[in-house]
Amino acid sequence: MATLEEVLQVPRFSDLKILSTHEQQHEIVSVEITETPDIANYIPEETFILTTAMVFKNDQTNLKKLIASLKEKKCAGLGIKVGRFLGEIDPEIIAYGTALDLPIVEVPATQPLGQLLHKLLSYLWDSKTEQLTYALDIQKRFTNLLIHEVSNERFITDLGKIINAPTILLNPWKEVIAHSNHFSHSDRSVAYYTEQINEKHFRRIDRGKTSFLIQNTDEKMIQIAGFPIKIDTYFPYYLLVLNPEQIPFPTSEFAIDQAVLVLTFMLFKNQKIQESIERLRSDYLNQLITSQNYEKNEGRNWLDLGQPFGIKESHFYQMNIVTCFVHQEDATKLRYQAEKSQVAMSWLKEKLPQRVKDVLIFPIKESNDIGLLLQAPEQSLETIFEELSEELAQVLPIRLHFTLGNAYEALEEIANSFVEAKIAMEEVKQLKEPPIFQYYHAKGLFALFEQTNTEDIRYFCTKTLKDLAYPTEPSLIELRKTLKCYLDFNCEISKTATVLYLHRNTIKYRINQCEELLDSNIQNPQTSLNLRMAIELSESANQVSVDKK
Repeated sequence: MATLEEVLQVPRFSDLKILSTHEQQHEIVSVEITETPDIANYIPEETFILTTAMVFKNDQTNLKKLIASLKEKKCAGLGIKVGRFLGEIDPEIIAYGTALDLPIVEVPATQPLGQLLHKLLSYLWDSKTEQLTYALDIQKRFTNLLIHEVSNERFITDLGKIINAPTILLNPWKEVIAHSNHFSHSDRSVAYYTEQINEKHFRRIDRGKTSFLIQNTDEKMIQIAGFPIKIDTYFPYYLLVLNPEQIPFPTSEFAIDQAVLVLTFMLFKNQKIQESIERLRSDYLNQLITSQNYEKNEGRNWLDLGQPFGIKESHFYQMNIVTCFVHQEDATKLRYQAEKSQVAMSWLKEKLPQRVKDVLIFPIKESNDIGLLLQAPEQSLETIFEELSEELAQVLPIRLHFTLGNAYEALEEIANSFVEAKIAMEEVKQLKEPPIFQYYHAKGLFALFEQTNTEDIRYFCTKTLKDLAYPTEPSLIELRKTLKCYLDFNCEISKTATVLYLHRNTIKYRINQCEELLDSNIQNPQTSLNLRMAIELSESANQVSVDKK
């Protein structure tokens, strides 16, 4: 036979509180609702009485007569609903219940007595109706949480209350992101328990729900259950429940399974929302980069367009590309590589801003690489990146590598820094033991001829010739034509003027314009060589583009 104390420990009745103090258990066989002071004359023994105490709202001391009559009838206890007629139960009444050994139970204002009566009777009768009602209640509660888009913290708090057990949610890199209120009154923090879970335990959870033993605060072993929350294939979240064996049926079987299902949906939905936001960031970065190398997009204010993504006005812009090193055995696992990049980006978004000021994180379009835009100098950048790579590798099979382009003063020139970082990354990926951090080292001009990468060639030409690389304005086209002829005749003004049918002073004026535009002395041998090569390469690139059309 059930006791009142046992019934009130069932999670669904956890909001009912016994206010009085008792050493003995009180058996309960039935439940009644009444507002009649002489109800004791009409009920069987071991009945639990529910009331709003309406007739005692002006004088709670009269409740003593009711309590005494219920004790004489060997009632299981008296449940008083607060908030409607009684703001709170008088401490004198609670003390009287303690003295007579009749439990005084506080019923919250949010609990309808009719529903409570039905739930208590269903539980006591141990009927199939109780299990169905409980299942529907759980589903309804979780559905409401889902509809109202509660946070992870709120969901885990409610779950811990429903199952009346300490509950913890970990992210894919095994850090606590939410826990129930049970730890607020504990001698030890959540970390005391999670730090005892090792990689062997996590591998077991990865394969499916499991349980194992850890040490409690009193140095005794307790059970902990682990459930993988898989919104992706390879890197799950983790739901942990302490003392699962103490959770009564049907809670342990149904509520946790429902929680895992709802959590999976919540985290999946949040991830998809975040991915849509990241696509906007990726598109912005892609347009910013291509605007310099391919299309001018004149009139677009990239600073204003980038403010929603964290772009700010600065005289320092530097691109860094981050990649997750791919082991040979994982080279064909495209989904695994994509998930690694996704987890790494989430991890960097949490960890990097704590160490580097004014850094923005962008997914790079059509790749698994991650772009970092630095908007302020950072002296210890190499050390920070090496520490981040090592810290992530300790908790997940992910090794990060960073390559850094040069810094530029104008946001519109960020494409140069991006291409430099990308070139450095391509070099790093070819190494058997790539370094964690690598700066861009400028390539020699002749090395570009050995490359078939069109992007490398375009970058060199734009870097060398600036606006003369791929001009569209008539004035710039004429300047380029004059420069080419001038270089072809070894910088001799007379021959250039003769071939172009122009006056010597016109040629001088145009060459001076070119030097101002290029910010260099054209007659310098190295500059002259670079300009010759850039002109030839850009003309070849344009011809290839025309042929493709």
